[in-house]
Amino acid sequence: MSKLLRYYGSGQIYFVTAVTYQRLAILTEHADLLWESIDKIRGKMEFDLPAWVIMPDHFHALIDSKESSLAEIMKRVKISFAFLYREKLRLYRGQTWQSRYWDHVIRDQEDWNHHVDYIHYNPVKHRMAKSPFAWKESSIHKSFDEGYYSKDWGNLDIIEYESGYGE
Repeated sequence: MSKLLRYYGSGQIYFVTAVTYQRLAILTEHADLLWESIDKIRGKMEFDLPAWVIMPDHFHALIDSKESSLAEIMKRVKISFAFLYREKLRLYRGQTWQSRYWDHVIRDQEDWNHHVDYIHYNPVKHRMAKSPFAWKESSIHKSFDEGYYSKDWGNLDIIEYESGYGE
């Protein structure tokens, strides 16, 4: 496998997608383990998650990396979750995640808005919810409380997105 070179800039914000191995639908059922992993890593590295959604077989997030390396953040979160997941299910081997993850550097406010909307609309896109607000594992609820969305956003029309989001 070739070595993938990633752009890293101090204080950069990234859109990321991480997918489970063979698209195993394990993440929503074990979202608590993913959050435990994220919180553990946040205790060691500084980063924020301004927007996120956890789907059964993948998650999307905007990660404000602060001074931390995105590659190191993702590596640690994936390793930690895999350990906790396998420990909980008493699995002693096997892959939990696809080897890599998708990332995109957020360029400007328009790019930010587009990716945040994509993240929040993802459960509807995958036909897992009729409204983005019906999906529990999403930052859309906080965004609504902060006044960024109206309650009917995402359920009036089908929102089409071009490929390129790491799914």
